[in-house]
Amino acid sequence: MAERSDIRLVPDGHGEIPDPPNDATLARVLRLLEPARRLVNPRVYGSEHLPSDRGALLVGNHTLIGLLDAPLLCAELWERGIRARVLGNHAHFKLPRWRDLLTLVGVVPGRPEIADALMRRGETILVFPGGGREVAKRKGEKYQLIWENRMGFARLAVKHGYPIVPFATVGAEDALDVLVDTEHPAMKPVQRLFERISGSPDFFPLVRGIGPTPIPRPERQYYWFGEPIDTSAVDTTDDRTVRRIRDETKAAIEGGIALLLAEQQADPQRSVVKRLFGPERRTSRRA
Repeated sequence: MAERSDIRLVPDGHGEIPDPPNDATLARVLRLLEPARRLVNPRVYGSEHLPSDRGALLVGNHTLIGLLDAPLLCAELWERGIRARVLGNHAHFKLPRWRDLLTLVGVVPGRPEIADALMRRGETILVFPGGGREVAKRKGEKYQLIWENRMGFARLAVKHGYPIVPFATVGAEDALDVLVDTEHPAMKPVQRLFERISGSPDFFPLVRGIGPTPIPRPERQYYWFGEPIDTSAVDTTDDRTVRRIRDETKAAIEGGIALLLAEQQADPQRSVVKRLFGPERRTSRRA
């Protein structure tokens, strides 16, 4: 039986970590996401590397804004029977209704003690080490990993002997252009207000999508999952080894991004018109 935990879900201490979403909940969410999935029609590479018989830590790149690819990526996992628990930025859980929606689909605050408890249960976890900073991209940071010196995910994976499955996503950052990022002096007052409200300094930049609007262009998305990185024989007390695992994961993700960018450029069905009305349509979302 899966081990229960007394780790609390939210900072105010109310509620234990919930169980993963049930079949009925996921079926409803998948129905709601179906129009977007049909429009974006993602291609998935390396799905054979996804966990099937045990928990794993899925580690990948967060893209601009973060809400364009994460739901569709999760839908691909759910459709394959993988109910990954996404570690979300704590700022999300400051908003009651939004927090409730995220909790409904299995998202939990990205705190080490929560990830530790989920690993003790043997659950599959999805994490974006770049966090809020990576979704608040500046100009010139397209598809870059912005991890600074973060090693927490690697340390936890080593502690529990969890395999790390690196993944990459491409497409969302072609749907929007950064017009004004948070380095611009005009954005500083708004950024300070956002930080006071949310506790996070990572405020979204001003973006442009279709024409002059912030509506994202319907760019196709591409997801890649790499070969698992074994952590079972790593010494948890050796920072250099944990850093090596982190760097190996980072290099794999950057390689995945490069592969997907090449696939994107060569994709004859990248155009939304060809995706919706061409012979491929929805049938070959899985590459």
